[in-house]
Amino acid sequence: MNRQNFFGHLALALTLILLAGFAGQIRRWKYQPRPSPRVNFEFNQEAVTIASDEDQRRDDETPRAEVYVRFHSGTTQTEIKEIVFRRHDEIEDEIESVDGLTLIEDEDGLDADAVVSEYNQLPMVEYAETISTVQADHGLPGGSKHKHANDEMFTSQWSLENTGQDGGKLNADIGALRAWSKTTGSDDVVVAVLDSGVDYTHFDLMNNIWIRPAEMMPYVDAELGEFDDLHGFNATDRWRDPMDDNGHGTHCAGIIGAEGNNQKGIAGINWNVKIMPLKFLSSTGSGTTKDAIEAINYAIERKRAGVNVRVISASWGSTQKSRALRDTIKKAGDEGILFVAAAGNNSDDSDKRPHYPAGYYDLPNVVSVAALDRNDRLAGFSNYGAKSVQIAAPGQAILSTWLNGEFREASGTSMATPEVAGVAALILSTNPKMSVKELRDRLFNSVDKLASLKGKVATGGRINAAKAVGAQ
Repeated sequence: MNRQNFFGHLALALTLILLAGFAGQIRRWKYQPRPSPRVNFEFNQEAVTIASDEDQRRDDETPRAEVYVRFHSGTTQTEIKEIVFRRHDEIEDEIESVDGLTLIEDEDGLDADAVVSEYNQLPMVEYAETISTVQADHGLPGGSKHKHANDEMFTSQWSLENTGQDGGKLNADIGALRAWSKTTGSDDVVVAVLDSGVDYTHFDLMNNIWIRPAEMMPYVDAELGEFDDLHGFNATDRWRDPMDDNGHGTHCAGIIGAEGNNQKGIAGINWNVKIMPLKFLSSTGSGTTKDAIEAINYAIERKRAGVNVRVISASWGSTQKSRALRDTIKKAGDEGILFVAAAGNNSDDSDKRPHYPAGYYDLPNVVSVAALDRNDRLAGFSNYGAKSVQIAAPGQAILSTWLNGEFREASGTSMATPEVAGVAALILSTNPKMSVKELRDRLFNSVDKLASLKGKVATGGRINAAKAVGAQ
């Protein structure tokens, strides 16, 4: 091949290669696929994931239905867990003191009534019920041997010594001075105040507050975890102690056991006692049966651990009945704990319209308490009941401890209840081995009969501390 032909063929070959390459590029441009939808899918999936997180947060913020279910005796924990798991629910707490009683949280978005209906249809379930709300039972209004208290405000404590002050009736009181001639209480007796907590730093209470013994481990619930129970129990928040943020519980605690004869403040019915704060009411004075049950369960468990809890003072209630609460209160009685409850402040006949937990008066450890004014008359606000309300005590314009070292007057069956709980503690200081039945009988059999209470209160009488402790 001559040089001219060689270069001619080479030029043609290069031209063909370039044309082929150009044509291929055109084809690639022509058939260039659109961007893969995978990019958009990943973005969309990310968006979906974000939306799901938001939905989850929204679900977390929506309260899930909680109900109490009591399974029949003999149902094992394994069976209970399987039953709950099959219904996509969760066991929130097992009430150790009451066999088979379990707090269950719904995970399917059902309302509480629907969950209750579902469980009540199961043959292994004794009952299921919703959690109710309760409220503190109070309002704020503007020649025998005896022993006086030297506390600076004692003369204003008409329920302990009624001299007729402020228009009252002479001796329309609980006979505290004569009772004190025999006993002023004992540090060995523990009274639990089931309420809004107690201001355990109050100068007139601090020496009579129960403190968990150094050798006793902090309280641990199998489901709920460890609690800060140095000064008692907080059912509303296990990370906090039972400091009162309402005042109601502190007021009740002072009636039972403000330090007496210390030349300061007031005198409690017991100058010496141990008050165990059980907080379940909020700063607004409301709470739930769920938290009340957990607090009572705590008291029972500490009793079993060796703490001498003998009385629970409960100045609150509602008209809604709870079998779970009733069962827990009954179990407290089985463990030797008297349960003193406020009759309520609705001026109602409780025989016809019950007020709970006082309405569980048929339990052998429950004492239902009405309120009296300073003239031995049933207070206008007090509930009553010839069968369902058992005893009466002063409950109008009662002076007691308050938050931040203060003192206030308050009225209600809330105030009458710790009057009775305080007298029960006085009795136990003289006879620490007394059974719950003996203690309740002593309270009922030592009343002062009043004409104003005939047909209104089962015993027909006002509490009398002097007779109750056998003072002269």
